[in-house]
Amino acid sequence: MAKEKHIDYDHKQKVHFDKISTKYELHYSDTHSNGYRKKFFNDPMCKGIKVSGLNILEAMCGSGQTTEYLLARGAKVTGLDISPEMIESFRRQWPNCNAICASIFDNKINDNYFDCIFVVGGLHHLHPNIDRAIDEVYRILKPGGYFCFVEPHTRSLPDYVRRLWYKLDPLFEDNEAAIDVESIKSKNSNRFEFISTQYMGNVAYLLVLNSLAFRIPHRLKYLYTSFLISIESVIAPFQDKTFSCFAVCQWRKIKTD
Repeated sequence: MAKEKHIDYDHKQKVHFDKISTKYELHYSDTHSNGYRKKFFNDPMCKGIKVSGLNILEAMCGSGQTTEYLLARGAKVTGLDISPEMIESFRRQWPNCNAICASIFDNKINDNYFDCIFVVGGLHHLHPNIDRAIDEVYRILKPGGYFCFVEPHTRSLPDYVRRLWYKLDPLFEDNEAAIDVESIKSKNSNRFEFISTQYMGNVAYLLVLNSLAFRIPHRLKYLYTSFLISIESVIAPFQDKTFSCFAVCQWRKIKTD
């Protein structure tokens, strides 16, 4: 019964992202969104990690929004995504990278294979199977390897608005929801060392990165991006979990004897 439910949600996400892939790429992979990602996602995720030469998986990669950042720092990157449309876009943009069109739950990757795994906004599409996804990350990650991810989180004021929005907006599937970072950490305390957890995201996150969700015409983003990123940069150091939109996490798989 549980397996059938998982397969159903997996398929729904595949169909959903195949359908919205063109608009999604236009809004989430443009210069403005990539500038936001670098400052508030990629730099915090990679802090203290020398990625040059490392074998890295960008899971739920879309067209590889994090891949460009990693390649520029000398990493060897593989992209994995369940959507054929998204993984084809990944292949076009990064022809020298490996690309796997598969679910995170059924990927045929060997145990202890990757030095690092990055997920940006992918886990919250996997309800009710978040724990299974973390199990799979743990399986394919080398001991001592890093699991770095960015996700919308629960127990915040923005999440109350997000819950209602997800129910009403057809851009989101019915199994999408923020993740409970603290609960997931509690379940995995014997498997991962939690290097850092930063709670971030305010005005630029909403109107620059998520311009598609707010139906802002893409051509207008240049008018306000620099200004809003400057505002968010000032606010970010003072944010806590209550008022932030997402969590940036860096974990490390515990080495066992």
